[in-house]
Amino acid sequence: MDLNAILNEINHEIRPLLGQGKVADYIPALATVDPGQFGMVVTTNDGQIYAVGDAEQKFSIQSISKVFSFTLALKADPDALCRRVWREPSGNPFNSLIQLEYEAGIPRNPFINAGAIVVTDSLISHFGGQDQALSALITFIKETADTPDIEMDHKVAISEMHHGYKNISSANLMKSFGNIHNEVDTVVRTYFHHCSVTMTARELARSLLYLSHHGTDPLTGTQHITPAQTKQINSLMLTCGHYNASGDFAYRVGLPGKSGVGGGIIAVVPGKMTLAVFSPALNEYGNSFIGTQALDLFTTKTGFSIF
Repeated sequence: MDLNAILNEINHEIRPLLGQGKVADYIPALATVDPGQFGMVVTTNDGQIYAVGDAEQKFSIQSISKVFSFTLALKADPDALCRRVWREPSGNPFNSLIQLEYEAGIPRNPFINAGAIVVTDSLISHFGGQDQALSALITFIKETADTPDIEMDHKVAISEMHHGYKNISSANLMKSFGNIHNEVDTVVRTYFHHCSVTMTARELARSLLYLSHHGTDPLTGTQHITPAQTKQINSLMLTCGHYNASGDFAYRVGLPGKSGVGGGIIAVVPGKMTLAVFSPALNEYGNSFIGTQALDLFTTKTGFSIF
């Protein structure tokens, strides 16, 4: 199968759609991002890389960072984490407070914002502080991406801290139920900073290759997590990775995936490859409009779906 030709076909077919959707302007630091960008990368388990468009453009990965933080938290203390964060789709927007109140401060899953904040809290406790938790996370991302050139964008983090009222509210609400163990300000600052990590689509596709190979990097042989934990992460990406559009993404794309409001989406073809797309204009659910279309086209053209 000629994956280069398929990516070029997709690039040609989605170009007329550019201009639809809108960037995440509720985060001022992301409001000025060019909405006309599109990049797509496929990285296979034998190390082949296929890329098209803006594959080398750095962007804020935002909620895709939740995959990395959840991976580290699963490694650190899976039993305790499972008591603090459930594993069910929320059916609600990623920053909803209503369900959290009804369910006594236990988030539905680790990929909605409240769940990721609990995961962040667990990492702070495990590593002994905010700086240590962020250092461990960045080190892990650099290792999996096989590059030292990955950083947090402090401007984006500060912008979110100044405007992330619902996230701060959800952290305080969970604190009132005893499900946040550290100081709320420390937890949300850490959360906003790990969401501010910037990567290219090429780096992102490489970094999550371990999820396509039972938790072990197929190119280095490094085991990051167990096969059972890989199954758990991929299953949550399929059912919860796109918030209240997760069902639609599974229906259209048919792969475990995780989106971020910076315009990125990562998807996993177990046993074969990972894919990363970047296009910053979002649909009404906060997922990349063009990125979703591109992944739909890819699985349709290749048949690389888990279904």
